[in-house]
Amino acid sequence: MLLGVLGCMALLLPSYTLQPGEPHFLIAVGFVGLWRYALRAIHFARAMWFLYVSYPRLRERAERAGSAADPSHAYFLVTSFRIDVETTARVYRAVIEQAVDCGYPSTIVASIVEYGDELLFRALWESYNPPEHIKLRIVRIPGTGKRDGLAFGFRAIARDTPDHTALVAVIDGDSVLTPGVMRKCAQMFHMLPKVGALTTNEYCTVLGSRVMSEWHKLRFAERHLNMCSMALSHRVLTLTGRMSVFRAHIVTQSSFIADVENDSTMHWRLGRVKFLTGDDKSSWFSVVRHGWETFYLPDAVIHTIEHPPNPSLLQSSRQLMFRWYGNSLRQNSRARNLGPHKLGWFTYYVLQDQRVQMWTGLLGLSASLVASVRFSFYYLILYLVWIGITRCLMCLMLLLAGHRVGPSYPILMYYNQVFGSLIKIVVLFFPDRQSWTRQKTTLARNLDPFHARFNALSSQIMLFSACSVFAAIVMIIATLKSPFN
Repeated sequence: MLLGVLGCMALLLPSYTLQPGEPHFLIAVGFVGLWRYALRAIHFARAMWFLYVSYPRLRERAERAGSAADPSHAYFLVTSFRIDVETTARVYRAVIEQAVDCGYPSTIVASIVEYGDELLFRALWESYNPPEHIKLRIVRIPGTGKRDGLAFGFRAIARDTPDHTALVAVIDGDSVLTPGVMRKCAQMFHMLPKVGALTTNEYCTVLGSRVMSEWHKLRFAERHLNMCSMALSHRVLTLTGRMSVFRAHIVTQSSFIADVENDSTMHWRLGRVKFLTGDDKSSWFSVVRHGWETFYLPDAVIHTIEHPPNPSLLQSSRQLMFRWYGNSLRQNSRARNLGPHKLGWFTYYVLQDQRVQMWTGLLGLSASLVASVRFSFYYLILYLVWIGITRCLMCLMLLLAGHRVGPSYPILMYYNQVFGSLIKIVVLFFPDRQSWTRQKTTLARNLDPFHARFNALSSQIMLFSACSVFAAIVMIIATLKSPFN
């Protein structure tokens, strides 16, 4: 970053003379920039090696395994709640077709709240008239959340006492499976006996504006690149609820079901915080803490139907980021406590990096604004040029990873960096605030008035203090005298 800024300055400002303090400022900010871009470059290199060298070799061996890789039974656990009928029908059809096409003895477990969804599933089931080796099991649950829906479904599967080769695919109610996805997943479990669960590649159809669609697709493209990088270490950091596949004997354990149904974490200031959202993080933590590896299949694809919670990109991204980043940050501390012996050193470092990522994401913009006031307005111009160049290069990385890139991606990428950093900072100090975007439910902690006011006030004080320290650090970097003078 430092070389890029100085290079632009040399081209655009050939007669410009550095003022006292500027070398020190450039070195400090440039060092942070090099650190951040170096980590992104490492992720890209790891992803390319996994995507084009490591994984194709593994897939080739898996294909040669033939019927030896078949599981004894395949379970398809589908959860559905308050999703439009058209989407629900597409999901149910795809699950039935997948169970028929994979050829395994299968059971579809539909965890359903509303009677209309049950009628729809049974009507589709009768229209397909599946063969005898495929069964349908309807599990009716109260509308108390996805976690309860998963727990009821896991208990229904546990009553079958599946053996060690049986698999369970957990599928969200807005995820449409593509042909062959279950067979691809099953083959990997045969090849990777230490993998307890794996997750899949995602593409999306967005029921919203063009910019909303591009924003979601950018997220999935970045997810794909990061997943490929982490999969090289067999340590992906989440088992997405859209579709992940588990070994059946893991999800039928009472400890795993309890982790998903009643997960919580102890916060040093706010006390015990129950997880309302983030079931994918709970399932990941339960799998990893028992010593299992996690994996990602770039060629096992599902299509998700996205329903933005608000027509406005700003409002939708705020709500979704608050949920996504809240889940990650609430998970972070206890995940790091597992240590590098279970996580591996690279995964352990990535989790450590999550704690500072939101601050470094704002440093470049903050530093350029300070520099434009103290030294020259050209710093802000050069910073914007630098952002344009680097974001275009990042889009090229996404393109090389196999996802489509749109013309608005560089702008949306920087929007995610700045606005996402702000959301992460707020979430970091308000980890007890959670809500579903579709179910319109929030976490009620039922605290007495004193503790409720204390938690709110202490979170506000901590947030203000942290932002003040960050601002002070930026100002100190900008005002220290240069050691070269």
